[in-house]
Amino acid sequence: MNRDSVEPEVTTVPGDIAEQVAEYHHENAATSTYVCNFAWDYNAPAEGPFCTDVDGNVLLDFAGHVGAAPLGYNNPKVLDRLEEFDLVDPMKIAGQDFYLPAEGVPESDASIPGPADLMDRLTDISGQYGMDRVFLSNSGAEAVENALKISFDNSQGKYTITTEGAFHGRTLGTLSLNRSRSKYRRHFPEIDGVQDMPYCTNASCDAESCDCGFFFDDTSALRRMLDPETGYVAADEVAALVMEPFQGEGGYRPPSEAFMDEIAELCDEHNLTLIADEIQSGMGRTGEWWASDHYAIEPDVITSAKALRVGATISTEEIFPDDRGRISSTWGAGDLLSSARGVATIDAIEEYDLLDNATERGRQMQELLAEFDMPGVIDIRGKGLMLAVEFDSKSRRDAIQEEAFANGLLTLGCGKQTLRMLPPLDVTEREIHLAAEMLADTAESVA
Repeated sequence: MNRDSVEPEVTTVPGDIAEQVAEYHHENAATSTYVCNFAWDYNAPAEGPFCTDVDGNVLLDFAGHVGAAPLGYNNPKVLDRLEEFDLVDPMKIAGQDFYLPAEGVPESDASIPGPADLMDRLTDISGQYGMDRVFLSNSGAEAVENALKISFDNSQGKYTITTEGAFHGRTLGTLSLNRSRSKYRRHFPEIDGVQDMPYCTNASCDAESCDCGFFFDDTSALRRMLDPETGYVAADEVAALVMEPFQGEGGYRPPSEAFMDEIAELCDEHNLTLIADEIQSGMGRTGEWWASDHYAIEPDVITSAKALRVGATISTEEIFPDDRGRISSTWGAGDLLSSARGVATIDAIEEYDLLDNATERGRQMQELLAEFDMPGVIDIRGKGLMLAVEFDSKSRRDAIQEEAFANGLLTLGCGKQTLRMLPPLDVTEREIHLAAEMLADTAESVA
């Protein structure tokens, strides 16, 4: 497969083999799990955003495994480096007490970057917030769970503040913070003391023009909540304010500058612990290492996963508990290959200036989609390569997503009627133009 010239080539999707694969999966999978009819053939040609499915169809993947494939398929920027390693078995090491030598240690002859190297990279790209400590785990939900635990431990508070439209994971603790879809929380027990506030999703709004409910009557919902005289939550009893600096599952919604300025001011005024959930928006996706970097906020804790290949809770020595075993994980940080891939991913983003590429290609995509003037579009938005097109109805969005897939373009839904796209961070100008044209043609066809 030549990435510079390959184009989508589809006969039928899902094909016969893909349908058999999905049927086989469902024979033993929990009933409520969702499996789409895309089945990647990992033994077939694939590179960058292009992949081949089990029926031989070539597709342009702008779904990016929901952000877990930051550099697409078989990217030599990562694979060429991993190819040199003598991989060992077992690849998992229990707990964080079994250390491999870091690659930077002169006495070490280890060829595989280990967890210590990954933590070193993470504190480096989070140094602007003074973060110097990392706890590695298996997933994004675990990263958020541990962010909550260290915040409760550090503050001794009893309240947690979340936002409307939020999605932070599927464990019981993180479910308590979700405000996106009711089915995620229905009938499950929740942690006590969770308060919510509007998320100002009109990127151009300010205190005077806000129509989301966050700003009103010369104040804001959070300021009113924490007011010492008239508020209903004591600021010194707040363990953490948890938010996505760019909402994901809730609809790919960038916040307004005014909203983020107010969050920053109130966190500083009341000394609130701010947890930035960067599971989907971090690792360069928005054109900065963290979506938080675009705004005035200064998070006290950052959670990362997906593109990082492991889960990570990043903060400071002051916030992390110092009791040994206070937080721990049997397998967290123990996946040597995932740690090595995380290191290689961070290094590739830096070496190939992929933050700048994400910014440029994201701008190109938004401009092209605006020029195509697709029917039914009510908003085109995003930062970097965290891109979204909102349509005037869910039915139109679903029809466009389904037909785009049939034509060889993979996308994802989110929110009520929004289509999201997560191309690889090294996506090219040609690939962006190809995807934009395919999406525009599909929207015209559906109309």
